[in-house]
Amino acid sequence: MDSLSQIVLGAAVAAAIVPASHRRAALLAGAALGTLPDLDSIPIALLSDDPVTLMTVHRSFSHSLLVLPLLGWLLWWLFRRLGKGRVAEAPARWFWAIQLALATHPLLDAFTVYGTQLWWPLAPSPTMWSSVFIIDPLYTVWLLVACVVAWFARERVLARRALAAGLVLSSAYLGWSLLAKSIVDRDAERTLASMGLGDAPYFSVPMPFNTLLWRVVAMTPSGYVEAERSVVADEGPLLFHGYPSNAQALAEARDIPSVQRLAWFNRGFMRAQVQHDRLVLSDLRMGLEPDYSFRFEVAERRDGRWQAIAPVQQPWTAPVSGMAGLRDLLSAMWRRIWHTSDQPFRAAIDPPASDDPPRPSGTMH
Repeated sequence: MDSLSQIVLGAAVAAAIVPASHRRAALLAGAALGTLPDLDSIPIALLSDDPVTLMTVHRSFSHSLLVLPLLGWLLWWLFRRLGKGRVAEAPARWFWAIQLALATHPLLDAFTVYGTQLWWPLAPSPTMWSSVFIIDPLYTVWLLVACVVAWFARERVLARRALAAGLVLSSAYLGWSLLAKSIVDRDAERTLASMGLGDAPYFSVPMPFNTLLWRVVAMTPSGYVEAERSVVADEGPLLFHGYPSNAQALAEARDIPSVQRLAWFNRGFMRAQVQHDRLVLSDLRMGLEPDYSFRFEVAERRDGRWQAIAPVQQPWTAPVSGMAGLRDLLSAMWRRIWHTSDQPFRAAIDPPASDDPPRPSGTMH
């Protein structure tokens, strides 16, 4: 999630645990601890300039539920042993405040699609519950209000109630996101099965800033299919549109380390293209067709074979630019939430030059 969400979550959790007289100190400490795991990008950037490494090592050791409890214990022990402040006055409460402020960071990250390595140094594919977008105001606002009220209310009962309400409402929103995802997944699985893709790997993820409009992508032997789904307006089968991917080139380059690393990290949800004899892999989980946030040149064709190269990250072409573009995006999403459409969402904010839409697959009209 975004830094503000992590800061106010850590602050609210810590402030809710410690004695009332320690509340302001806990808000500050929890805010720092809540954002601490994301500082992993600094040492990673110092040790490597490989963009694939930078992407896939982020949210690893600093987000591990096997590492953070040890770090939390060490911080608690140091403050208790070396200081005579708040931690020494209520050591048990501060122990849990520190531990939970740290642990909530990777758990919240796991609700996004990016991928969080909760069990590092073990190496299952990163966790991606993908039920909330990386920035979602309806999650963050309750915690932000709670922290502001607690800061000014200090030791009064109002502060405790505000923190409890903020944590309950934000957690309830996460629960709703999982329910909405289950509804979308159920309908997606039924549609894919009717298309003969019942066993196809797929994922669903909410569109920016909301949990009412979702994007579903499934892999096929020749590429992938994509659909949008509004939990408010849409009923019946999903309308998927098909897009190509160079499956042959990807298979031929499967032993190249960067290809293996990306396939592990994104679970194979990537598009393969050959551009100027270079293999370009795009992470299908983040972005809008045809522009994806993470695109890497990972191999070059020489003498009829794919050879590994130092990975190069291609610049991201954002689907919108400037405040006017953002307004268009939000307006298009708002309309799509409440109205069905047989066009890909991207066409609503950037109409294609041709009058012909992308080829639909599955539920043909």
